[in-house]
Amino acid sequence: MAPVKISIIGAGSAVFSMRLVNDLCKTKGLAGSLVSLMDVDEQRLNGVHELASRYVRELGADLRFEKTTSLETCLHEADFVINTALVGGHAYLNKVRAIGEKHGYYRGIDAQELNMVTDYCTITNFNQLKFFVDVARLMEKICPNAWLLQTANPVFEGTNLISRCSNIKVVGFCHGHYGVIEMAEALGLDENKMDWQVAGFNHAIWLNRFIYDGRNGYELLEKWIQEGNLEKWRPKNPFDLQMSPAAIDMYRFYGIMPIGDTVRNSTWYYNKDFETKKKWYGEPWGGPDSEEGWKWYEQQLKTTTDAIDFLSKNRTLKLLSLNTYLKFLPKGAVPVEMKKEVEVFSSPDKLSGEQHIPFIDSLVNNNARRFVINVPNEGYIEGVPNGVFVEVPAIVDKDGWHVEKIEPKLTDKVLRFYLWPRMMRMEWALHAIMNGDKAALIEFLMRDPRTKTLEQAKAVIEEILNLPENQQMKTHYEKGLKL
Repeated sequence: MAPVKISIIGAGSAVFSMRLVNDLCKTKGLAGSLVSLMDVDEQRLNGVHELASRYVRELGADLRFEKTTSLETCLHEADFVINTALVGGHAYLNKVRAIGEKHGYYRGIDAQELNMVTDYCTITNFNQLKFFVDVARLMEKICPNAWLLQTANPVFEGTNLISRCSNIKVVGFCHGHYGVIEMAEALGLDENKMDWQVAGFNHAIWLNRFIYDGRNGYELLEKWIQEGNLEKWRPKNPFDLQMSPAAIDMYRFYGIMPIGDTVRNSTWYYNKDFETKKKWYGEPWGGPDSEEGWKWYEQQLKTTTDAIDFLSKNRTLKLLSLNTYLKFLPKGAVPVEMKKEVEVFSSPDKLSGEQHIPFIDSLVNNNARRFVINVPNEGYIEGVPNGVFVEVPAIVDKDGWHVEKIEPKLTDKVLRFYLWPRMMRMEWALHAIMNGDKAALIEFLMRDPRTKTLEQAKAVIEEILNLPENQQMKTHYEKGLKL
């Protein structure tokens, strides 16, 4: 048993924070640990602290909490820092997207070729990216030996930026690789008989190895397609895209399957308008990044937030009772993913599936496990420069990560036509923010097919810079400041 201090920044994100608390409570090797919950929204912070404390008592777990609105207090003597914060929240993202659409950019100027995820903003999200750097530099002063587990988006730009602006040990986390399991379920495969591997960048990973029971798994995918299942496919929710027409079309072009959010991170071919999105990502939402898909997501978020608020205020409700959660779920058939979520919380031993706490346990207690994590490339993916963060499978133990040999290699099409262009967009965004290069922001938009004139690109950038919450961003770019 090795107790540690784990600091969660943006802990007011109740569902995610409670997943981490759930996993900590059920990881005996981390008993006695201190969890520092930090958020600037004191009301949400208090609600999460109340729920977490009750959950620990009901489970009889050995876990301590502190709550704070101070980043410095949160980082004091931390061993692991989990950054989940979204500066400005979804309200800021929606405001910036509305400005982009006003100037003729469908779904906003951050919707870009090979980067279509709605909350994965790169060129308008100065406050978010600057916060990433601020956290890392503060860690250098307060807890220089701590690990930073970067979870908040954009993970690809974020991990690369942090590594270039600080010496903190940073690793990126996402759960998009579970798309492999979704694909296995669709094909009727036993997960335990699969030998699989994914590689790429965050939200840009590909199934390079797919072997099932000693057989080429892609033959089974071809059989699924030939039997007419693609024509029968319908999404269960906006995020259910792993077997969508877009995913299969990408597979046909690149030679291997895109996994998880990679299906969303595609091209204008699938995303130029709502009708196009519906064709490739399914009726009625057209994926999570359309106007209807994102509306669905925000409604789910509100329902969850309301439920968390109710649970935190009604202290007589048992958090380990399945019935406590079922009353908040939609009437009628309970979606599978929601049922799985509540079964985890109401269980005395089930883990959430998030990788953070098992990763910490592997490092601290030498419990070797396999993860899919974002780490600096060291020849793991040939053709990608060393130092650029790649998302790859690795065994983690007390000595750190040990990345698997990526075999077989990614196809040339994936490397040249997908990863290289995605990497250059990351480099472009990082150059702009690290150098306060306003001209780079405008030039970035000049490569966008939605841009018709230079004046259009300048106007949208100016309006975003002049938002009240972007005063620091405006000064940074107008004075050409270094980050």
